[in-house]
Amino acid sequence: MIKVAVCGAAGRMGREVVAAIAAADGMEVVAAIDHHQIGEDAGTVAGISALSVLIENDLEAAIGRTLPQVLVDFTLPASVMANVELAIAFGISPVIGTTGLSRENLHKLDKQARMKEIGAFVAPNFAIGAVLMMQFAAQAAKYLPDVEIIELHHEKKLDSPSGTALLTAQKIAHARTEAGASPRPLPTEGLIEKAAHARGAREDVTGDVPIHSVRLPGFVAHQEVIFGGTDEVLTLRHDSMHRRSFMPGVVLAVRKVRQLNGLVIGLENLL
Repeated sequence: MIKVAVCGAAGRMGREVVAAIAAADGMEVVAAIDHHQIGEDAGTVAGISALSVLIENDLEAAIGRTLPQVLVDFTLPASVMANVELAIAFGISPVIGTTGLSRENLHKLDKQARMKEIGAFVAPNFAIGAVLMMQFAAQAAKYLPDVEIIELHHEKKLDSPSGTALLTAQKIAHARTEAGASPRPLPTEGLIEKAAHARGAREDVTGDVPIHSVRLPGFVAHQEVIFGGTDEVLTLRHDSMHRRSFMPGVVLAVRKVRQLNGLVIGLENLL
């Protein structure tokens, strides 16, 4: 039985994680951490039967009392590093769904996990369809190098562009380099400087792939990768209609993270 602690257990993703772990064979929720709904049963908050696991806000105390083997973190960019570093210090393997970690953060977590000789895992997107979309995009970029990304998320998503869009852009850039395929240069004249509130990215971290970000009510998580060619357009699109779409990937990561060595990034490495 894999003992799991969930950070962000009262949040929208955290509630789904609690329900998914509780329903999965061979694993159980032993601790639920959040700064909201403290003292309430994590199962009840998640909309399932009570689990006799109360939400608390002291992660270190919860770890010391329940001794989890895996910590799943769906919190905020401002708190994820402290949560995960604490887990690794106790020899607990983290599964990280919180986005916004920098390259420096990831390198640091990899080093810490290797020193503890444990596995750690982070994924920009836990939906299996999204992982396939990224793989298909990398394949298409070898033949259609002119491409832009549009990612659309709910209005409360804090980071922009999304981690999925950034990873997709990086995979496309790598595939183009390997294939010796170069996009057409974009015009530099007549461009309007990006307004202060415009969302998007075109910088080194994207591999020079333009990304456009939309944040509106009604969306969950969606992405289009649009390739342009001579008299043709290829569009790859993935839509997560509900946060449940991420749960098979989360459960898979919880099952496999203890078998890893150091930090592994991307669900495709577990499939």
